[in-house]
Amino acid sequence: MAVRTQPNPGGASELPLAVGAAQASVDLYWLPLGAGGWFVRLNGRVYEAIKARVERRPSLDLYHSALEVRVPEGHYVIEISWPIPDADGASSGVVLEGPVGSRRMANLRVFRYELRRWRDGIIPDADEAVASPQRLTDDPSRARHLLDLVISVPALMWGRDETGTVEMWNSNSVISWLIARSGLPMDVIKPPAGGRAPGWEAGVVTARRQQRIDEGAHRIPGGQVDPSSTAGSAAGAPRTSIGTSGLVGV
Repeated sequence: MAVRTQPNPGGASELPLAVGAAQASVDLYWLPLGAGGWFVRLNGRVYEAIKARVERRPSLDLYHSALEVRVPEGHYVIEISWPIPDADGASSGVVLEGPVGSRRMANLRVFRYELRRWRDGIIPDADEAVASPQRLTDDPSRARHLLDLVISVPALMWGRDETGTVEMWNSNSVISWLIARSGLPMDVIKPPAGGRAPGWEAGVVTARRQQRIDEGAHRIPGGQVDPSSTAGSAAGAPRTSIGTSGLVGV
């Protein structure tokens, strides 16, 4: 595998940039918030301006993230889409949907997001990605494990902090949750210099809590997992999963 090292001005990530395809790999993309869409970009700038003023710091560029995973069996894109463009989730590998802002309104597509594990898919606006792609691993077992984990992502509410992580859940939360749960190192992963990824820490914290649950840290008599300790149960979040047969478990 050929790699080249990304310079590290101002605290940028020290992860290598991927060069060429590998038989197995997990690559991270940093996409400017609102790439290809003025409405999201404008709202992001307003949000960041307010947040920066409250926290008494300069405004930063906002990024969202996506993953590209290669295994010998095929190539996959893992990304989150909101708003959902159409009802044909099976064609783009949708594996779950979650609510946006309000569970009461989640029967409307505009108030749901979708998580895709899209075989032979594409990352929209990948040509606008910054300091990307960043190679996280070229271990086939790690790559397969991450792909398997996609169906286990908690369907938490986008734009809310339901589990007390002090950050809202969003697309970055899903990506960081997958990376953390797959056992890949998190400490060296940072957005491009001068930017931040809102929601990233929410995914990391939630993943680590669930890891402790899996290791038996939160068990009740009889060896059963205490349902109140899981992220999804704590939030009262019904899981909405999508398969080739359509919407299930709404």
